[in-house]
Amino acid sequence: MNDARPTREVRPGRLKVYLGAAPGVGKTYRMLDEGHRRAARGADVVVGVARCHGRPHTEAMLEGLEPVAPVRCRHRGEEREEMDLAAVLARRPQVVIVDDFAHANVPGGGRNPNRRQDIEELLAAGIDVITALDIQHLESLGDVVERITRVPQRETVPDEAVRRADRIELVDMDPRDLRRRMAHGTIYAPERIDAALADHFRPANLTALRRLALLWMADRVDEALRSYRPERAGDGGREPRERVVVALTGGGEGDTLIRRAARIAGLPHAPDALGPVGAGAAPRAGSDLLAVHVTRSDTLAAGASHASLARQRRLVENLGGSYHSVVGDDVATALVDFARAENATQLVLGTSRRGRVERFVTGRGTGETVVGLCADIDVHMVTHERAGRGTLLPSRRRTLPTARLVAGPVAGLVLPVLLTLLLAQVRGTVNLTSEALLFLLTVVGVACIGGVASAVIASVTASLLLNYWFIPPVGSFTLADPNAVLAVGVFTVVAATVAAVVDRSLRLSRRAARATAEAETMSSLAGTIVRGGETIPALLERTRETFGTDSAELVDRPPPPGTDTGAVVVVPAGPGSHLVLRGRPLASSERRVLAAFAAHVGSAVERARLAEAAAEVEPVRAADRMRTALLRAVGHDLRTPLAAGWAAVASLRSRDVEFSAADRDELLATADESMAKLNRLVENLLDLSRLQAGVLCLNLRATALEEVLPAALADVPGVEVGDLERLPAVLADPPLLERVIANLAGNAARHTSEGRPVLLTASAHAGRVEVRIVDRGPGIPPSDRDRVFEPFQRLGDTDNSTGLGLGLALSRGLTEAMNGTLVPEDTPGGGLTMVLSLPCARDAENDVPATPLP
Repeated sequence: MNDARPTREVRPGRLKVYLGAAPGVGKTYRMLDEGHRRAARGADVVVGVARCHGRPHTEAMLEGLEPVAPVRCRHRGEEREEMDLAAVLARRPQVVIVDDFAHANVPGGGRNPNRRQDIEELLAAGIDVITALDIQHLESLGDVVERITRVPQRETVPDEAVRRADRIELVDMDPRDLRRRMAHGTIYAPERIDAALADHFRPANLTALRRLALLWMADRVDEALRSYRPERAGDGGREPRERVVVALTGGGEGDTLIRRAARIAGLPHAPDALGPVGAGAAPRAGSDLLAVHVTRSDTLAAGASHASLARQRRLVENLGGSYHSVVGDDVATALVDFARAENATQLVLGTSRRGRVERFVTGRGTGETVVGLCADIDVHMVTHERAGRGTLLPSRRRTLPTARLVAGPVAGLVLPVLLTLLLAQVRGTVNLTSEALLFLLTVVGVACIGGVASAVIASVTASLLLNYWFIPPVGSFTLADPNAVLAVGVFTVVAATVAAVVDRSLRLSRRAARATAEAETMSSLAGTIVRGGETIPALLERTRETFGTDSAELVDRPPPPGTDTGAVVVVPAGPGSHLVLRGRPLASSERRVLAAFAAHVGSAVERARLAEAAAEVEPVRAADRMRTALLRAVGHDLRTPLAAGWAAVASLRSRDVEFSAADRDELLATADESMAKLNRLVENLLDLSRLQAGVLCLNLRATALEEVLPAALADVPGVEVGDLERLPAVLADPPLLERVIANLAGNAARHTSEGRPVLLTASAHAGRVEVRIVDRGPGIPPSDRDRVFEPFQRLGDTDNSTGLGLGLALSRGLTEAMNGTLVPEDTPGGGLTMVLSLPCARDAENDVPATPLP
């Protein structure tokens, strides 16, 4: 049997969140009420902080619960109270009540900036936490709530922090009832009632907030249902799944776009216009949210802020999405290619930040282009406060738009002619120098529009027109004056210089953008390496996505030349592995980055090989541990009763000593006890081997607990048995069930605190009977609860007098052979509860024939 247990290890605490649809629905009251219920069950409950807002009924709930004195500090001339985290940790209760999950701590009032981090410390210390939160403080709904209430939410909690809670309970109330409570003075003081009813507590506001809360909780319920729903094979059994891609530019509008996309992915019927939900509307849980930022391979993104992108990446991850960064020459095409590669169903973009002049000069924007390219993806164009507020001049790009490529040469021919016609009207009032400067200004303008080629066309046209119409002799291309020759020469040199400067600026812009894109990619890759845990398929998909190729695969041998018709790039990825990219050729600068990806893939392959080798060795190690434990057990536990019995028998057979009748009886009792103990140990070993071999013979029949308990508890004194009347019979093998209960009760009796009896209770639920054997001992840490059911495990017990350490292993095996389960749980107030669950006998009249365990 499993005997002594190690010192208790800290298990993570459990978090329960009361989520309120609106202020005043009764979150704090319900939270305190649960504290009273847990305290009544024997749990150690304290109140870390509870905000009662002067409500008498809520304040009355504090009576009977131990409070932890708050920390008092001054902030902006006012005295404030904050939870004393250090005092709660020092007190180490089982359960602590901490109100206002989203609260931001006053500077100097605690060691963490916000209460969420305080709660995380409490959970890490093994303390269960009960907290409360209003729906308006969820980060993904911040902008929607602001539009509803016209009040920005300064204190928010990431949705993921709330989703990680072990339990979430919605506290809801009809808006009419809530307003009635407000009017009766139950929520706010009388002087605040009228203002609250006219503002925050308007029926439309309360209805919208309630709707958000119900949809958010429905999404949570769908997630829970899917986690229990078995997967069905084939496409026909797969549930449709929304994949929403949101495009980020690095501008300030990104937060709005992410939250809108999150609502589309998780709460599709929680839009900005909070009208009534349509018939049959229901939230689609389990959707995927992907945020993507496209960096041009030729230029710095206009308006992109690395700080904003970092903040938006954190927001996406807090909302349960993933962030991606891709490089592409054309933003719209790269965005659509990414969406299709990820099987996106919806694409969210912000409306253009460019002004009217900029849109007129540069033509169609990214949004319009994406709409034209997406025939199979729904596109959402989201307005924001920065729409139409772009700069007057567009950002430069290496590849000019088609409109500018056409307009540049035309302007190079037309603008000098138009300037000539204009100057001809004012001939005599403008000197030659001014005329040359005006032509030069025209050349500069053409260079800005169409680049180098257009500037050359403009400079040649302007030189010819200037020479023919304005330099004597007029009407001839002859240059008689040396100064005129100099003027034309300077004009030509300046025009060429301007063209060269434009070209150089474009090339420098390309290099800067390429360096920025490489730096972002390498930074992201470095972060992945530091965090670790990314699988090889995920790394390959990340590589394909980053370089915009059709495929990325890992092969042992590179493909022979000529086997692929398209562009193929092969780089080594460690010993015996090669990374193969297909789809497009890569520039030398891209190959440098690809080498880093290949090295990372190679290290991931090596880690996978080491993990596989370790997994192959583990069964051998387990067998070795079993063999060592068996030898140790046979060498000591079997030898001890054998030696005692042998010594007693040898003494009785000795003719040198005369024993009295009492001595002979004592020696015979010792021999008998030793042989019985040895027989039990051998039977346990044989039963365990039969269980592992699958040849244990069972005789399952309807069995009443009253039938087996007297014999099972005969050798275990001090067990209190609860009311077993009106319990149905269970389907079990009576002798095996008797052994299981005897093992569990004996184990509990050895470890329960002195003076605290073992309690055995039973109850029926959902076609099964649960037998609970409760002790008040030190318990078993969660990390050791699987090990305790392994054979020959005593978890540090040095007392070998109680057996081989087979008791719990054999008990679980016998229970599972009878189609039951055996699970350990914490006893409230300290200790361990073994929960034995068996199916009810459907027909108590018919015995089940004996069958071997399959």
